[in-house]
Amino acid sequence: MKKASLNFIAVLGLSLGLLAFTSIREGGIQGKVSPAEGASEVLAVAGTDTLRTGITNGSFTFGKVKAGTYTVWVKAIAPYKDTSVANVAVTDSATTDVGEIKLLQ
Repeated sequence: MKKASLNFIAVLGLSLGLLAFTSIREGGIQGKVSPAEGASEVLAVAGTDTLRTGITNGSFTFGKVKAGTYTVWVKAIAPYKDTSVANVAVTDSATTDVGEIKLLQ
């Protein structure tokens, strides 16, 4: 009887552990770059994690982003200069819009 109870507790604990991982949801980051032809790519950096995405018609989107605080870097093409947006907060199941990022020469 004691062994059956221990087995039940072990199976219950394993099941709850697996369910905990399925409930983790990811967020996203989106925005626009102006002028659209002034940038080559966008990076989102948090600690040692770096995400990269391209730019389409001036817009960019990062999907499946872990919750946390990111710095978004726009890699510019000369004569424009790289620029960044700090403290971009990403929460579970939400897409954070950083708005329009204007590149300077």
